[in-house]
Amino acid sequence: MTVLAEKDALELLGRGTIEIEGRMVDASNTTLRGEITLDGLTRRCVYKPVQGERPLWDFPDGTLAGREVSAFLVSQATGWDVVPPTILRDGPLGPGALQLWIDEPAEASALIGFVPAYDIPAGWLAVANARDEDGDAYALAHADDPRLARLAVFDSIINNADRKGGHVLYPATGSIHGVDHGVSFHVENKLRTVLWGWTGKPLIPDAVDVLEQLTERLDGELGEALEEHLTITEVHQVRLRVRRLLRSRRFPKPPPDWPAIPWPPV
Repeated sequence: MTVLAEKDALELLGRGTIEIEGRMVDASNTTLRGEITLDGLTRRCVYKPVQGERPLWDFPDGTLAGREVSAFLVSQATGWDVVPPTILRDGPLGPGALQLWIDEPAEASALIGFVPAYDIPAGWLAVANARDEDGDAYALAHADDPRLARLAVFDSIINNADRKGGHVLYPATGSIHGVDHGVSFHVENKLRTVLWGWTGKPLIPDAVDVLEQLTERLDGELGEALEEHLTITEVHQVRLRVRRLLRSRRFPKPPPDWPAIPWPPV
């Protein structure tokens, strides 16, 4: 299937007709897969209606769809293409986040997972120790891959509270996409991820340039666009997180007062 340019994908999402195929039952909030068609072009999509969002104790009700869109806006500004095209629009169940579906080839290999503690693959970074039901030792680990490193920086920027291994997709293009960003952009440090392998290490070379560009864009059009979906304080905290990353030029360390790894991790 031909890969859509971002501009074409956004036009399809914004103007296309949505037909729901079914519900993704593993999702905690109402998440529907469907097809969207415009001028003879059809692609799959993911639709998350606001009315299907489960109330959370630490995020305001009805805001998760806007946070999904905000994550795409930040991804778009970085130029890293780490979030599939995502918009906010009316659908069959009312307003919600609409995202382009990302197909993964059957032979795609995950770069995050549990591996035997005594046999961590070359080029992988251990994150945490674990044991299975039989008591055998395993390690939660991920590849030391620049695509994942960009995603880790991105998660630090948006304060992603739920970066599971299953929220990372591996399309045939060779890129990496992160999905499920509804619990991001909190004003408190809630970073929770499986990508802790670079903790305290220097940022990847291209991250500094991207962060510097984000600083300018957050004071301009990007900041204005985010304020359509987030509070002024939440957008301000994005600016502060970017500045802190620029000052340290290192990957952040796990928060001391918040679970550092989501459950389940993968």
